[in-house]
Amino acid sequence: MADSDTITLGIFGGGTVGGGIVDIISKKESYFHALTGKHIKVRKVCVRDADKSRDFELPEGCSIVTSYDEILNDDEIDVAVEVMGGTTDAKDVVVSALQKGKSVVTANKALIAKDLPEIEKLLGSLTNGVEFRYEAAVCGGIPIIRSMQSDFVGDNVNFMSGIINGCTNFMLTAMDRDKKSYDEALDQASKLGYAEADPTLDVGGFDARSKLKILMRLAYGMNVDENEISCRGITELTKIDFEYAKMLGGTIKLLGVAEKNEKGEVSAFVSPCYVTNDDPLSSVNGATNAIEIVSDNLVSSIYIGQGAGRYPTANSCINDIVALAKGDTNPLPFNPASETKFINNYSSVFFLRLNYRDKVGITRQVGEVCEKHNVSIHSILQNPVAKTQDAAFAIVTEKVEYASLLKVLADIEALDWCKGKPFYMPVLRENWQS
Repeated sequence: MADSDTITLGIFGGGTVGGGIVDIISKKESYFHALTGKHIKVRKVCVRDADKSRDFELPEGCSIVTSYDEILNDDEIDVAVEVMGGTTDAKDVVVSALQKGKSVVTANKALIAKDLPEIEKLLGSLTNGVEFRYEAAVCGGIPIIRSMQSDFVGDNVNFMSGIINGCTNFMLTAMDRDKKSYDEALDQASKLGYAEADPTLDVGGFDARSKLKILMRLAYGMNVDENEISCRGITELTKIDFEYAKMLGGTIKLLGVAEKNEKGEVSAFVSPCYVTNDDPLSSVNGATNAIEIVSDNLVSSIYIGQGAGRYPTANSCINDIVALAKGDTNPLPFNPASETKFINNYSSVFFLRLNYRDKVGITRQVGEVCEKHNVSIHSILQNPVAKTQDAAFAIVTEKVEYASLLKVLADIEALDWCKGKPFYMPVLRENWQS
């Protein structure tokens, strides 16, 4: 091991976040020593291509390596920092590092969401005193993980809702505020680096679902299979939806939501949601993230900040590294497990958008379908039709179970005047009109 007055790092990944970590440590080395009593040193950075130019300066004594074993088998390295991404090699690196007595700091939400039970079991079996830290895995620079580990231990979380993907929030802001189409918004997000070459994980809601799963474990002690969480992205949204949202007095956000019912059961979903203009989440624009936690003691706590990017994400990794240098310990990094039951159903007010071919009796048929499945209609909205091919009207329901709504949608889609699949989204607050 390294000297007792030094904590030595090996970083897997020399890209955006890895470079940010090296940069911050170099700039604040003396401050970290004063704060922790230890020197924090980067010994090795593992990359795919050692000849590739880097946009950060290597500190004295640090080397670039290309083999994982250069870090894993180096007994001088105390902490493995995994910022390489992916769920295959990254998992091997994390597991091997822990087994070899190295604490791990990671920003990999996909890995944690996929293999949380296995990681937890491994940590429970080890007696070498290693720590597992992952603040940067959810919402980049927002310290939500540590808050869930420490600030709610005497509380009961009843509801969580969050804008937890910066790419999609940037796109929805562009579609709402700047009147861009979906394709125009995605193109702009790609040019600015918010969207990956393949944006499916972002626009499909899957990135947000991984983060929601981790937050649910911390809040409720439950391990939920990601595939059990209803997940809908933003690909079906159109300008028409924003026009109707504006008519109702609000906007649309992609949210991850989890709620505990009166029986103590938890439901969850990722979906576009209608949010009123006076809601705290409605004014969170661009690539910014925000999470609201509603609990018994603290009532409502809202966290807002940068959910991605070099320095926000690196900052969270640094906070974990500094905590290790201080000697902080957390034997249960995912909080205690519970027997809380997950139910794949929830109740909400819903917004529906129906594209149609003009025909007599459309509203009557919609009313009959809703009545059949015990779904009450709150209101029907229709803007003047400029183009026949874009003809659409919107319905807002009263509060109804998601399972009942799906039956309504299936029956409406089967009607001869309905063009394509009906679009739907939950309304975030039950008291959305008050």
